[in-house]
Amino acid sequence: MNKPMIRPATPADIPAITRIYAHAVEYGTASFELDAPDEAEMTRRMNELLSRDFPYLVVESNGAVAGYAYAGPYRARPAYRFTVENSVYIAPDAHRRGLGKALLEELIKASEERGFRLMIAVIGDSKQAASIGVHEATGFKHVGVFENIGYKFDRWIDTVLMQRALGPGASKPP
Repeated sequence: MNKPMIRPATPADIPAITRIYAHAVEYGTASFELDAPDEAEMTRRMNELLSRDFPYLVVESNGAVAGYAYAGPYRARPAYRFTVENSVYIAPDAHRRGLGKALLEELIKASEERGFRLMIAVIGDSKQAASIGVHEATGFKHVGVFENIGYKFDRWIDTVLMQRALGPGASKPP
């Protein structure tokens, strides 16, 4: 097995990104979407983030895209401009190989390089032990849980909130 390679995402990665996300939507609780978006919508979403200089990364393993991660705006209001929310998705056949942690570590670095000061994780489902563990292992702390906030797969689902300072965080003005 080759060493995984993390790099900036490109439009050529959209088919793999779309497949990975579709599986997460259709079978998992990491996303609260109910219908998986098509390649055109995933392209639109990627372009929106890249046009605003947010980091968007993929990890390749054995020559194929095995996961992706990006940071985007936490909220639209201008006072939130130094805060990003992360998203990390790994192909189902690539779970439990450290790819999510590696992607998140690179996403943190890329976000710091862009001057962001805080990263928020909004983790769908308090039963997502692997995602919560990856975030803890990369320096995130728990800040709360929205209980029963989403309804998917015939059950109510919690959302776990975690955060991590980036760079100097709030220790000094931007």
